[in-house]
Amino acid sequence: MPQEFKEIFQYSLTLEEAFTNLGIAFICGLIISYFYRKSYNGGGYTKSFVNSLIVLAMITAVVIMVIGNNLARAFGLVGAMSIIRFRTAVKETLDIIFIFFALSIGMAAGVGFHQLAILATITIGGVLVILSRTNLISPIKKEQLLQFNFNTKSPVSEKEYIKIINSYASKYKLINAKSLGDTDLIEISYFIQLRKEKIEEGLITELKNLEGVSGINIFFDEEYF
Repeated sequence: MPQEFKEIFQYSLTLEEAFTNLGIAFICGLIISYFYRKSYNGGGYTKSFVNSLIVLAMITAVVIMVIGNNLARAFGLVGAMSIIRFRTAVKETLDIIFIFFALSIGMAAGVGFHQLAILATITIGGVLVILSRTNLISPIKKEQLLQFNFNTKSPVSEKEYIKIINSYASKYKLINAKSLGDTDLIEISYFIQLRKEKIEEGLITELKNLEGVSGINIFFDEEYF
């Protein structure tokens, strides 16, 4: 067997190198979780996900150290991982980005590229925070979903609630209207883009005071869209 081919199945890793790689992965995982907290703007923030990013970086480093340059271990690990089923849906695009972020940094730490791991963690994390705070990529305001029930027997006409919506929203679009059983109520849904931030309470109050309008909800989470 040629010497070059034998080297593919040999890999030496000292205990000190293993602890160093894990330590770097842990530190980078902490930094990644910090950047995640600073850049996340959604409503589904969970402490368990933040902790998982730290552990994910460390586990990836372990996997890389276990594989080394051993092809047999690599194929064996692929077969073992194929039996795992992940059923938790990741709704936020940012969450997926940070999962790959932690995986990549864990790989860099696992192969001993410590300076690259630290530099990439700080640089990429800083870019994500800047983009989330300044909206350089997507300056367009996010739309909300407005839902309410309207009694068709009410003396108030459709023009009245449209007038209120128009006073608070720069844009609005009717997307759905359906009857609620055998009642005189219909459920109306609008996509709206508010003129200013934090004025939802005023919109809800005025619609609530309008005769025939009830069950008012404004959704901000993309899962309702």
